[in-house]
Amino acid sequence: MKTAYIGLGSNLGDSLQVLRQAWLRLGQEPAIRPAALSCPYRTEPVAMASQHWFVNAVACLQTSLPPRDLLHTLLATEKEFGRTRGDNRAPGHQDRILDLDLLLYDDLIYNTATMTLPHPEMHRRLFVLAPLCEIAPDCVHPLLRRTAAAMLTDLAGARQHPVVQRISWPPPPGHKQGADSPNLFLRAAGDREGKK
Repeated sequence: MKTAYIGLGSNLGDSLQVLRQAWLRLGQEPAIRPAALSCPYRTEPVAMASQHWFVNAVACLQTSLPPRDLLHTLLATEKEFGRTRGDNRAPGHQDRILDLDLLLYDDLIYNTATMTLPHPEMHRRLFVLAPLCEIAPDCVHPLLRRTAAAMLTDLAGARQHPVVQRISWPPPPGHKQGADSPNLFLRAAGDREGKK
């Protein structure tokens, strides 16, 4: 099994629920085993006209899928949730119900017309590095040879950046006072029955 990190984002609809359901949906894929999910972060929109703030998170997956097939699975999941990819010639970023970005796939360095690994913008994005540091502060960017924690420190001191606010997952359905935290639920949510 390979280790992959993905970025999850949404700024349309009930974004917290969209990300939760996307995480659960990925856990239903036979070749994917969810390992960890960060807290969600509310993020100011950047380089776009929209006033809809994003909710972002980062997840760790164990997978037997090669990177191209994993990317295809992520894109198919976006489409399943209603994501439509607009005109790429439009200026700036567009609103989206779900965005799933493949950030890292083990220490693979890969560059084609359809996929670049590691994700070329991840080290410049606070909404990626902050949640990544929650679940894997010591993971190393294979090109920069910097840990997630070091990249976050670099970014925090480098320049002005958009507002990124850590928030909480809502309790899962049926959650009772004193039960395991929602984050623990979400980390285990992709496990098959009998593994919980």
